[in-house]
Amino acid sequence: MNSQHKMFHLFPALYLVLLLIVMAMLSGCATPATFEGMVPESYAITQKHQETVRVVVSGGQETSAMWKTQISDEAFLQALIEAIGKSQAFSKVVQGAEAQYLLSVVLISIEQPSIGTSLTVNLETGWTLSRQDTGKIMWREAVTSEHTARVGDAFTFASRLKLATEMAAKKNIAEGLAKISKLKL
Repeated sequence: MNSQHKMFHLFPALYLVLLLIVMAMLSGCATPATFEGMVPESYAITQKHQETVRVVVSGGQETSAMWKTQISDEAFLQALIEAIGKSQAFSKVVQGAEAQYLLSVVLISIEQPSIGTSLTVNLETGWTLSRQDTGKIMWREAVTSEHTARVGDAFTFASRLKLATEMAAKKNIAEGLAKISKLKL
């Protein structure tokens, strides 16, 4: 085999290895959504309820470094508690039997892309507000939200996906609290 033919076979393999290295550097490792990134800055609160509320969250997942950004129960719970305090949707969050209402939020689904430059994340949650003493359901509704993060927002794939995920959660929390604020309790 002549030397040019050997070089031809060597370069595609070298290019492939370099391409894989560059892709790995640009993708980054997945990091979990943080509660700070999910707390809305503003709220469309119609009325502030004077009652207290206990909050529980389920359906979240922990993030694996080699997979996609996920939202843990604890991070969503912390963001929701912080948002209730800032928005004053309820007078206070109480973690115990003395709360007047129970707000239960289930993370139903999170749709995230595996590749792309503009990453759109769709989040669906199920919100249920019930009387703590009787268990009577006052309101139940699915809340959906989405956010698209672009290369200009965050350079690496992992950073864009985390941003899109946190922003979708932020919009979801703001929407859920806005809906609760319209209720006549």
